[in-house]
Amino acid sequence: MSGAMTDLTKPATADGHLKRPAISFEFFPPKTEEMERNLWETINRLAPLDPKFVSVTYGAGGSTRERTHSTIARILKETALLPAAHLTCVGASRGEIDEIVDRYHEVGVRHIVGLRGDPPGGIGTPYSSHPDGYQSSADLVAGIKKRHGDIEVSVSAYPEKHPEARDFDADIDTLKAKVDAGATRAITQVFFDNDLYFRYLDRVRARGINIPVVPGIMPMHNFKQARAFVTRAGTSVPDWLAEKFEGLDDDAETRKLVAATVAAGQVQKLAKHGVDTFHFYTMNRADLVFAISHLLGIRAKSAQKAA
Repeated sequence: MSGAMTDLTKPATADGHLKRPAISFEFFPPKTEEMERNLWETINRLAPLDPKFVSVTYGAGGSTRERTHSTIARILKETALLPAAHLTCVGASRGEIDEIVDRYHEVGVRHIVGLRGDPPGGIGTPYSSHPDGYQSSADLVAGIKKRHGDIEVSVSAYPEKHPEARDFDADIDTLKAKVDAGATRAITQVFFDNDLYFRYLDRVRARGINIPVVPGIMPMHNFKQARAFVTRAGTSVPDWLAEKFEGLDDDAETRKLVAATVAAGQVQKLAKHGVDTFHFYTMNRADLVFAISHLLGIRAKSAQKAA
């Protein structure tokens, strides 16, 4: 197993048990009233698990800018959760981005996930930055930190390299630039083969990058849809994983059981090898993430008090 893990965490407590992992959750802003209700049911279900933070995504080209802001503002107002706002460089000038950062700071946001963002035409189409905008994710990170030094900035990382990167070295150069600009956490793109993560971590540590590289985990509620989504972003889906969902296209209940089992197995194996922090892409659903967190030994606060 990767030697890079030895300095990452000290997962065991004095009695030899694995300590409680830190977790965080990603949500996306709702488009309809029904989706809004569903999101808040999900947030209320997951909040007692005491996540380190919850992030809210930002649509392609800034298309969900106001919905992201209103969701973040409501989380701050109605819950004790710490929200992290996603922010991209796409389709906006520096002035517009700076104004968004100022608005977030004003309402109490102290954590931003800074991303370049996908091309306006979608993944696979050419990317062009706004002529008056931030030119890269590292540029955006530096801009946020210069404007508000008390805002923590997380960034993305790619165990299978960014689809547009020339090679792994170039991709890790990009991560290094983001860290040098002030990023203090990286969250990975979804991966399903843990060896990819450990090999990537070796490369990152060898470049002198020592910030936490948090694995991004996605339970596959709907395998066909999820596979199409993640492969567009450069994630490989192993044959063994596809085989587990064969014949289940019309069997949602069994799919849920298989998806929970697969994702729980992945995080438990990561935890056994020293990983003590996980970021869950919830797809605005609580059931599988709650079950996986339970299997990791994480209990809702109310359940802990009752125990």
